[in-house]
Amino acid sequence: MNRLEGKTAVVTGGGTGIGFATAKRFIKEGAFVYITGRRREQLDKAVAELGPNARAVQGSVSDLDDLARLFETVKSERGSLDILCANAGFGELVPLGQITEEQYARAFDANVKGVLFTVQAALPLMREGGSIILTGSTTSVMGTPAFSVYSATKAAVRNFARSWAQDLRGTGIRVNVLSPGPTLTELAEEVVGRDAMIEMGSGTPIGHVGAPSEIAAVAAFLASSDSSFMTGSEVFADGGLAQI
Repeated sequence: MNRLEGKTAVVTGGGTGIGFATAKRFIKEGAFVYITGRRREQLDKAVAELGPNARAVQGSVSDLDDLARLFETVKSERGSLDILCANAGFGELVPLGQITEEQYARAFDANVKGVLFTVQAALPLMREGGSIILTGSTTSVMGTPAFSVYSATKAAVRNFARSWAQDLRGTGIRVNVLSPGPTLTELAEEVVGRDAMIEMGSGTPIGHVGAPSEIAAVAAFLASSDSSFMTGSEVFADGGLAQI
C-alpha cells in the first residue's frame, strides 16, 4: 500500500520503539519522515536502517529552541507537513509517597509540555487534510500502581485531542490519540522489565504482548485518508487490556 505517497511526516521519539516502527511503516507507505530524539547515536543507527526517505534532527521535545530548529528544517527542506506523530515520552515507576518534584517535572516536561509545544510549533506547516497523532496510553483510563504521574500525563494528552479537535474546526486538520497497551519496546523493558511486559501481555484477551509494528500499523491508518472522518478520537491498540 502507498497510502502516504508524497506525504511529509515528523515522528518524535523516532529513534527506537514505537516511534521507530511508526517511521518505518510511514516510509513503507510512501512518506518522507523526519525523526527526532535526544541521542545522536541512536538516531544515526535508525536512519541507517530506515534509508534515504528518513532524516534525523537531534533534540528534545521539551526544549522550545530544539522544536523551532526541527520545524525550520522541515520548512526549508520540504515546505510543509502532512503528518505529525507526537510520540516522544517518558515514564518511571514511583509509588505515592516517594514521588519527587524532579520525577514529576521529567514526566510532565516530556509528555505534556513536549506534546503541546510540538503540536503548536508544527501547526503553521500543517496542510489541509493533515493528521496529528498523539501517543496516549491505556494508563490514562486505568489505575496502575506506582505509575500515577505518567498516567496523569497521558490523561492530559487525551484531553488535548478533544480540545484541539475543537480548536482545529474548519482547518481540515485532524487530531487523534493512539493508545498502546503493553508493547515490548526498549523503554518498556527498561522501566517495567521484559518479563513483566510479557506477563502483562499474556493477561490480555489477545494473549500476548504487543509488538511496536502492530502499533505502527494503527498509526499508519490514522495518518492516512482512511481515517478521514475521525478527529478527537482515541484508538486503543492494547490487546483488549483496557476494554474489559
